[in-house]
Amino acid sequence: MYTSLLANIAILVLAGFVGFAVISKVPNTLHTPLMSGTNAIHGIVVLGALIVLGRLPEDASWGVRIIAFVALIFGTLNVVGGFLVTDRMLGMFKSKKAPAAAVEKGADS
Repeated sequence: MYTSLLANIAILVLAGFVGFAVISKVPNTLHTPLMSGTNAIHGIVVLGALIVLGRLPEDASWGVRIIAFVALIFGTLNVVGGFLVTDRMLGMFKSKKAPAAAVEKGADS
């Protein structure tokens, strides 16, 4: 039991280091498009968390259930935040319309 736990912790730590190394090499101008592109992957993670929560055995401890639920909440917040940032980013590229009062003043001159 402890060997599999130790292997899982080692994989988690190595994944953290690899993720940090990969993300630190991405230029700042690509962080927002990269985040919007990975929203689909995060959606799949949330779907997987829902499936895992639904298939937990009856005798699963409350600690496991709480950790899985918190992971589901964090994943959902990540997806929603990613879509909000993407929407804000895309809003920066829309053309700005002049207010109606400014258009009327320009027509009177």
